[in-house]
Amino acid sequence: MITLHGVISMFSLMQVKDMKSRAVFAEPACRPKPRLATRPLLSPEEAGALERTFKVLANGTRLRLLHALARRPGLPVTELAEMVGMKPQAVSNQLQRLIAEGILSNVRNGTNIHYRIVDPCTMNLLDQGLCLAEDTWKRQSRQSPRRYRATG
Repeated sequence: MITLHGVISMFSLMQVKDMKSRAVFAEPACRPKPRLATRPLLSPEEAGALERTFKVLANGTRLRLLHALARRPGLPVTELAEMVGMKPQAVSNQLQRLIAEGILSNVRNGTNIHYRIVDPCTMNLLDQGLCLAEDTWKRQSRQSPRRYRATG
């Protein structure tokens, strides 16, 4: 059985420096995987691991941080905090939750710690989740347009 942590450990951290000496990470390609409909039913352990992954992702702040890192890999806490409008300590706490689940990794560069998304499947999941949410919003707004009108 391949676990999320096993997949993460298979990817090596590749670091290059950009013109501003900020760490930028090269992302590996997402490995091909069998389609969900062709896989055996999830075991209780696999379901639990998937549940933990979704629970850590089910947080607006963490989703915004992941989106920021998908757009600009290798950002330090101070830049991430500025992007999401939060204090660096609060951002650091959220980043630690993502690191603990194996979703992010970090590397020190001088006095800064730079963060990146470990597995490109995370970005695929976020893309699919946003696609689902946008399609759901559209369907719901057609069904009940009054619920989504701005008041003022």
